[in-house]
Amino acid sequence: MQGYWVILLSFFVAGVLAVLPMPQWLQWVRPEWVALCLIYWVIALPHRVGILTALLLGMGLDILEGAMLGQNAFALVVVALLCLILYQRLRVFSLWQQAGTVFVLVGVNQLVCQWVQNLQGIGAPSLLFLLPAVSSALLWPLVLHLLRELRRQYAVA
Repeated sequence: MQGYWVILLSFFVAGVLAVLPMPQWLQWVRPEWVALCLIYWVIALPHRVGILTALLLGMGLDILEGAMLGQNAFALVVVALLCLILYQRLRVFSLWQQAGTVFVLVGVNQLVCQWVQNLQGIGAPSLLFLLPAVSSALLWPLVLHLLRELRRQYAVA
C-alpha cells in the first residue's frame, strides 16, 4: 500500500480541476482531468487501479458536477475497462500514439455522457461536446510526465 496516498491525492486534484469555475466559453474545452488521471493510473498500475476505482470516481464526479447519478460512473468504467484491455499496448506506444489513444478514450467518455444526457433531453445540439477529448489529448504528455515523476519519486507500486 506504499504511496497509495499519491494516487488518492492525484484524483482529488483532478476532481478539483474538474469543477473549478471557468468562463462559459472555456467550459467546452475543459480537459477531462479525472479521466486523464484514471487512464494514467490504470496503465501504470492495473493491479491497483481498475473498474472499482473508476466506479467510485465516477460516482464522486456525478455528485461534484450535479450530473445524473451514474452518468460519469458508467463512462469512467467503460474507459477503465478499455484501458485494462489495452494497457500493455499503451505502455509501448510513443507519446503521440498514446495521446491519440487518449483522444479516443476521452471521446468514448464524452460520447457515453452525451448519450445519457440525450436520454434526459439535455444533450448538446452539436459536436462541441467532443472538444474536451482534444484538449485532454493535448495535455496528455504533461499529465503523463507529471504523474510518472510523482510515481517514481514516492515509489508508488
